[in-house]
Amino acid sequence: MANAVFGDVSVVVGDGFVAAIEIQRAPDNFFDRQLIADIADALEALDADAACRAVVLCSAGKNFCAGADFRGRPLAEENGRHLYDEAVRMFSTRKPIVAAVQGAAIGGGLGLALAADFRVAAPEARFSANFAKLGFHHGFGLSVTLPFVVGNQHALELLYTGKRINGEEALAIRLCDRLAPLSRLRDEAIAFAAEIASSGPLAIESIRQTQRGDLSARIRAATARERAEQERLQQTEDFREGFRAMTARRPPSFKGS
Repeated sequence: MANAVFGDVSVVVGDGFVAAIEIQRAPDNFFDRQLIADIADALEALDADAACRAVVLCSAGKNFCAGADFRGRPLAEENGRHLYDEAVRMFSTRKPIVAAVQGAAIGGGLGLALAADFRVAAPEARFSANFAKLGFHHGFGLSVTLPFVVGNQHALELLYTGKRINGEEALAIRLCDRLAPLSRLRDEAIAFAAEIASSGPLAIESIRQTQRGDLSARIRAATARERAEQERLQQTEDFREGFRAMTARRPPSFKGS
């Protein structure tokens, strides 16, 4: 596949059998259903490309992904497709993915980072599953991916508290796999992906399938529950308060209603 563009996502196939997928909604790279569909389209196209054996998922701008766009872009379409349907497509693709995380990977942005096999982060990166601070249930398959990567106790702490941790703290609990200076972040992620791509491609896909197993099916089941709980909690006063507090940059005052 030649270099290509899928909506707000660009694909560059470089040397060493590594392709870079760049999200281009700088500075914050908020996502909606269409953006996740664009990433899934790019990954599916790279699955069919023999010139690609590993993928780097990266973003232009200040932040890797600051989460879902609640400013009017739809998370679901009139045809019934929801962003989690597109997320399942991402988890169903075959090529290994290394995410290069600068700035914020917050909320659904953390879920997007955890769709990758590995994460290379800058020390000043910020990770947070901030859903409970919004009076909201987590999503994007974090029910599966977060405990799988960091263990159940670390996952519960991150989900219950919504605490924000930096790259060094993320490395300590294995939320990221390597640290790199911001100035070299993408280069280090590409080098990591090239190291993977130097192995036998059929062997890598086979090993990945063995290790990930029925991950896409588990993500489908998890996101079905996550979506139902998110839609239920969106009707509560606590969620409205959480959203007001976030907008005003103040601590929320939840009432449990």
